[in-house]
Amino acid sequence: MALDLTQLPKRDDANVGTMARGLVGSEILRIAAEIRELTAQGRKVCNLTVGDFSPREFPIPASLGQGIANALQAGETNYPPSDGVLDLRQSVQRFYERILGVKYPLEGIVIAGGARPIIYGTYRAVLDAGDTVIYPVPSWNNNHYTHMMGAKEIVVATHPDQGFMPTVEQLAPHLPQARLLCLCSPLNPTGTMISAEALQAICERVVAENRARQSRGQKPLILMYDHIYWTLSFGQAKHVTPVTLVPEVAQYTVFVDGISKAFASTGLRVGWGVGPPSIISRMRDVLGHVGAWAPKPEQVATARVLDDVAGTDEFLKTMRLRVDERLEALYQGIARMREAGLPVRAIAPQGAIYLSVQFDLVGKAGLQSNDAIRKMLLEKASFGVVPFQAFGLKDDTGWFRLSVGAVSMAEIQDALPRLEAAIRATLSAA
Repeated sequence: MALDLTQLPKRDDANVGTMARGLVGSEILRIAAEIRELTAQGRKVCNLTVGDFSPREFPIPASLGQGIANALQAGETNYPPSDGVLDLRQSVQRFYERILGVKYPLEGIVIAGGARPIIYGTYRAVLDAGDTVIYPVPSWNNNHYTHMMGAKEIVVATHPDQGFMPTVEQLAPHLPQARLLCLCSPLNPTGTMISAEALQAICERVVAENRARQSRGQKPLILMYDHIYWTLSFGQAKHVTPVTLVPEVAQYTVFVDGISKAFASTGLRVGWGVGPPSIISRMRDVLGHVGAWAPKPEQVATARVLDDVAGTDEFLKTMRLRVDERLEALYQGIARMREAGLPVRAIAPQGAIYLSVQFDLVGKAGLQSNDAIRKMLLEKASFGVVPFQAFGLKDDTGWFRLSVGAVSMAEIQDALPRLEAAIRATLSAA
């Protein structure tokens, strides 16, 4: 008979350290669990909460799936090199040179199990306990990484009029205190992109700060630039990078990237960091000790996909069109509601898989918080969204992230009338 240990305590803070005790769980996962419970009960929910892709709506490139199968068949199942399979690092090097116009040395490229280890590796390689991190909000998970490092934080709240992107005027007063500056464009959760003018001004200030530090013998300010969504941009929005705008900032900049968003391949876990070898080599050592490698078959297959120029271009073109049509359908639906006098607005799609929408209902019909609005939309309209509080913005301003990677056009079109009816009914009941 097996020893029954099913009654062991589910939670006992005496068993864990201070860092783990203070680590906050994901608000997005909590909301997703609520939606799973509703769908298990038979409710049809337009689920705009998850920053993921439904394989039914967004399948990976056929060549990538076949490439993984071929690599497995060929026995590519052992440990990869700690900095990644050479073929993939060379492919990333060519990919960046071909599309972004920058050529890094191979020593400046490291492969990992998705973009998250690259973010963790950047934090871990750069920061000492007590160092200061600057990051804007809303943004994704910088608060949690800062906590795990035992670092201090300077949080810069952004404004919808700037597309929730930080300005140099907001950041500049804090740069002298910081060791790491974290930027992301296209931005999760907002789906907005930083302008060339704004990014250039920030990078010039980073360079000036580091020149001053060098004269004083101080450690430089490092810029982490997360552009995991850079292949997904829409309309007139153009993706820009720090190093093409201000080449001197390259020695201080680490890119976070991978296949998860570009190729709808979130579960395949292939990411890469690109930057100065002096930082990347240390990230390689950190990630090697925690075993954060991407699976070897996926690395081998990704190398071949990136080098298939025509195939990659065609896939990305189709991917952009299919994401954009969903974002546009939501945006136009919200715009029609606004024109009809309802208290809603959205920022036109620019990049990523997200739309920023404000349901300006706080203080109306007894709704006193974003979470109350979220629950009302889920209960009355079967419309699942994530408040910006899940991304560090503290105030109840009515702003939410809507993610289109896991929904069909039909689901969006069916949901918009429900959404409008729920808002009208709520206002009528006030």
